[in-house]
Amino acid sequence: MNKKVCIVGLGYIGLPTAAVLADKGFLVHGVDVNEKAINLINNGEVHIYEPDLEKVVKKVVTAGNLSADIEPIKADVYILAVPTPFKENHKPDLDYVESATKSIIPYIEPGNLIILESTSPIGTTEKIVEWILNERTDLSVDEKKSNQIYVSHCPERVLPGKILKELIENDRIIGGINELSTNKTAQFYETFVEGKVLQTNARTAELAKLTENSYRDVNIAFANELSMICDDLKIDVWELVNLANHHPRVNILQPGPGVGGHCIAVDPWFIVDAVPERAQLIHTARNVNDNKPHFVIDKVKAATKNMINPTIACLGLSFKANIDDLRESPAVQIVKELSSIYNEQTILVAEPHINELPKELSDKNIELVNTQDAVLSAGVIVLLVDHEYFKSMDHEAINNKIVIDTRGILPNSDKTPLAIHL
Repeated sequence: MNKKVCIVGLGYIGLPTAAVLADKGFLVHGVDVNEKAINLINNGEVHIYEPDLEKVVKKVVTAGNLSADIEPIKADVYILAVPTPFKENHKPDLDYVESATKSIIPYIEPGNLIILESTSPIGTTEKIVEWILNERTDLSVDEKKSNQIYVSHCPERVLPGKILKELIENDRIIGGINELSTNKTAQFYETFVEGKVLQTNARTAELAKLTENSYRDVNIAFANELSMICDDLKIDVWELVNLANHHPRVNILQPGPGVGGHCIAVDPWFIVDAVPERAQLIHTARNVNDNKPHFVIDKVKAATKNMINPTIACLGLSFKANIDDLRESPAVQIVKELSSIYNEQTILVAEPHINELPKELSDKNIELVNTQDAVLSAGVIVLLVDHEYFKSMDHEAINNKIVIDTRGILPNSDKTPLAIHL
């Protein structure tokens, strides 16, 4: 197999996708604006953490199946895997998608397949067609013409920490701008996906991904709201959820300090933006989850109100357990705001999956330390991420300290009068 694939965006989705395709025999050319990442990849190394990713990248780079550059090349298949954040007032920001599209326009030829994997607002795939045809009048999406190109949306639906496995095993949704685009794209994914390849149209595929993440967001919001209700009523939410989940048709999720990651914390806003008058429940859930970090911060302020120059240690920065991904992390937001509130003190942060603080925290009164030093030095400990590393630590070290546990890490035996469980 010598089919050439050009992937624009070598982040948490683009690079694993490039590695998987290259391992399946495709000739993959990766594109990114991050020159440091480009150099690392071409040396068989990686700039992000994902289990086994570096091993696969090293293998396929050595084999000559994967290379990276800041510029695209001519290829048979183009995959766009760039961020889709939002602007002020939660308006979708398609600048990255537009820039990625325009970067490949000079290289596109009739017969090429262009796939948008970025989670996007409804209608984005149609915009890609518009951007391409505005600059390339020699191309068409007319199924009856010889100069046609094929354009589809295939949203990623993988779990950080299991990306390499789920890229292959999970079902995929394919939505083309016409039936032939859908068919061509499905044929491509069927060469490496073991799960079902489900065919629809572009707009439905776009909404399907937004729906999946909104469903999860609403369910997390229920758990987070429940944790605040329990706090007011002096009830242990972790015990409550465990008891309620013994009902055969109840499965309440675990509460936390908020919701992070590039998907769940962002995607529901795309639905709200598209149909604000209809998306009432989705909008409310987003507000609940967005406000949960402030609830945690209020707990810290209440716990320290009678303390002079308290030393606060925050355990965890990533948006979920056992990964290094800090995107939209409520833990990062909490640490940042605590550094402003307690600006005369140093906020200690322990995050075993990173070696340096993100830029937004690096110029503040925040110090990245190892977990043992953080726990020993602090009088107030805020558990923000349920890393296995934190679960397995010696809990005796936190005796007689104020502990604000947002993840239910502490077992029942450790629930001293000084522990505050959200």
